[in-house]
Amino acid sequence: MSSSSPPLSPRGAEEEGDTRSDGTGSGGGGTVFSYGEAGYWDARYVEEGGAPYDWYQRYAALRPFVRRFVPPASRLLMIGCGSALMSEDMAADGYMEIINIDISSVLIEMMRKKYFDLPQLQYMQMDVRDMSKFSDESFDCAIDKGTLDSLMCGVEAPLSAAQMVLEVDRLLKPGGVFMLITYGDPSARIPHLNQPVCSWNTVLYILPRPGFKGNTTRSFFDPVPLTKSGRLPEGFVLEDPDSHYIYVCKKGQGQG
Repeated sequence: MSSSSPPLSPRGAEEEGDTRSDGTGSGGGGTVFSYGEAGYWDARYVEEGGAPYDWYQRYAALRPFVRRFVPPASRLLMIGCGSALMSEDMAADGYMEIINIDISSVLIEMMRKKYFDLPQLQYMQMDVRDMSKFSDESFDCAIDKGTLDSLMCGVEAPLSAAQMVLEVDRLLKPGGVFMLITYGDPSARIPHLNQPVCSWNTVLYILPRPGFKGNTTRSFFDPVPLTKSGRLPEGFVLEDPDSHYIYVCKKGQGQG
């Protein structure tokens, strides 16, 4: 996505819902987008020519979190890679095996040509809701920066979210890490992460949007506690109301 692309709403709850493919349902009242459809992204990438665009945060801002939870030797799945520079930056930082997937075959072909000389990066066309080409427990880590958010703005959003989370859980080795970078606060994301068969140990971090100029009174590298119901503590105040949320979900050792 190019820098001129209209981004998803930073908070976006008003655009999310459970609208079904026939247009019915109890959505949040917002427009239903085609973000889960390959044709939408194929046309968009043709128009934009594969110009680099990173949703939300660049790797430089996310690096402290990635380095803390993802060893460079990890076999890593980059979900909905798009035209972001995230994987390129991670390869430059020592990560050795990053499998990038995206629903757009147009985008994947562009990225294969762009990064033909970077053996650390592989590109595959795939729908995150069906990653059956991959074996169970074949990845150490999965990173998503905007894909779940895109699905949440499309038709049958809860079903799509569940399919994605269950597939990620299937692919991760016991003890593996799913890192979700999103505009969705815990009330909007924890219910989708907590699928019945999943056993995540989830830690939350909150990062202000790039360019935020407000004063800060806390370290963004300290985890934010969640209540038993998976919400922010009562009285918790966001220093940046358009913050981004980083959910670090560790798969239970007994799963698999």
